[in-house]
Amino acid sequence: MNSKTKTEDLLEISEEEDSLTESGREPVSRMIEPVRVLLEEIGEDPDRPGLKRTPARVAQALRFLAGGYRMDIKEILNGALFEVCYDEMVIVKDIELFSLCEHHLLPFYGKAHVAYLPDKKVIGLSKIPRLVDMFARRLQIQERLTSQIAHTIQEAIEPRGVGVVIEARHFCMMMRGVEKQHSSAITSAMLGAFRNNKQTRDEFLALINRKANGG
Repeated sequence: MNSKTKTEDLLEISEEEDSLTESGREPVSRMIEPVRVLLEEIGEDPDRPGLKRTPARVAQALRFLAGGYRMDIKEILNGALFEVCYDEMVIVKDIELFSLCEHHLLPFYGKAHVAYLPDKKVIGLSKIPRLVDMFARRLQIQERLTSQIAHTIQEAIEPRGVGVVIEARHFCMMMRGVEKQHSSAITSAMLGAFRNNKQTRDEFLALINRKANGG
């Protein structure tokens, strides 16, 4: 007689589940049964062939999509803060982001544009997209995500200013509610010189709107 529970069976039925680390197995296994309940509540049979592996896969997906809760700012920036004599604007634009709306657990996706004016310190360029990912891979609203990115950079290197603009499309607007497929939301956070100096702010906005060919 098989003594395994349904949850244990589900954790073993695909390569994805077999790759779980010991630290990740328990939180994922605890999510499986609630997902089965959700499937039943919407009128489905979680034991039919097409859905049998779905609870474990959903648990795995959510664990990945919410991975930002397990990331640490200090670890991301460790060894990537440099003292340099450079005081012109630094911009990393078109950073792809994917997140989950905290109100409906539906995705929103888009691009972030991040800029700062250094004051003796700069951040390794690859770390800025990692910061965006850290905050995006949590349950979010776009306004808070924009602010968190800006304030984290401000606290990390104390630049003369930080500017962040995010353009995103929200499935909670596209698939439900108003059902507007072509609408997008734009949010910004301007700190220091980006808030107080119109010329700096205008330069940033002009540069992020410039096409790749300079047009």
